[in-house]
Amino acid sequence: MPTLAQSALAIGAASGFLAVLLGAFGAHALRARLSPELLGIWKTANEYHFYHALALLLVGVLARTGKTGLAAPTVCFVAGTLVFCGSLYLLALSGQRWLGAITPLGGLLFLAGWAWLTWATWRT
Repeated sequence: MPTLAQSALAIGAASGFLAVLLGAFGAHALRARLSPELLGIWKTANEYHFYHALALLLVGVLARTGKTGLAAPTVCFVAGTLVFCGSLYLLALSGQRWLGAITPLGGLLFLAGWAWLTWATWRT
């Protein structure tokens, strides 16, 4: 069974890979297919995706130093990426505006992850 550090580092690295891949896909394959508004939504999803891939790597590094209380921020960052970024990627591809109603839930997960990470690093 992998440790939290190994999991966070592996998921963060894979998420970073996917963020680069989706960023390139948006810049090259979608530029001519999406309206400027939808392309902007894609770029927002991609930026937050990349930021939180880096956040997962940070959590993994902190976990390797022996910090505790890092499981919750890891889960929040992964879930936030799936919900926030995933809903925006799908909105950009489909044009289905109702997906925008899901996005704030992902944003709340990101906020919870950062708050939990702050608490975990402050308390120890």
